[in-house]
Amino acid sequence: MKKLAIVILFIVTTATVNAQVAKVVPNQPTEKNNDDDNEDNLSKGYFSQIMGVALSATSNVKLFQFVYDWIGTPYHLGGDNKKGIDCSKFAFELYNKVFNTVIGNNSRNIFSMVNPVGKEELKEGDLVFFKIHSRSITHVGVYIGDGRFAHASSSKGVMISNLADPYWTRYYFNGGRLLSDLTASN
Repeated sequence: MKKLAIVILFIVTTATVNAQVAKVVPNQPTEKNNDDDNEDNLSKGYFSQIMGVALSATSNVKLFQFVYDWIGTPYHLGGDNKKGIDCSKFAFELYNKVFNTVIGNNSRNIFSMVNPVGKEELKEGDLVFFKIHSRSITHVGVYIGDGRFAHASSSKGVMISNLADPYWTRYYFNGGRLLSDLTASN
């Protein structure tokens, strides 16, 4: 049923975007639309609706495609594939596949690789860290915009959550952006 709703939403999104693209303003020169741009716009509209994030012209579609492909994957401590994955390995895989960058293998050593970033300064692809029932960092996710982040939840698997939710607000520690020398070397 969930997949049927997603397919219907995709069809409606596609029809809406195609209708908008087909509109021609009188007395204005028409531009040839690049097929890649149209496909990119369709993807952005689709992911925007599915994930509840307003994607901009600069949004990384590859990031949203990766997250979408993993949503619903069960949580498994130490897991590293679609049969089961934990939060740090999810972040690791995302950074490896989307940004071609290798990061640490647990939330604490990943935090040692970032420059701290305030919640208001977070950008797509930044990491978000949590101290859940602990004095040390126990959880990591990847910020996708509009206050939302993708992560592997121990109770619900890979999902998108809102930083404003009381649970996440309570345990939020800090955001982080990879150190520039780390990303430059990859």
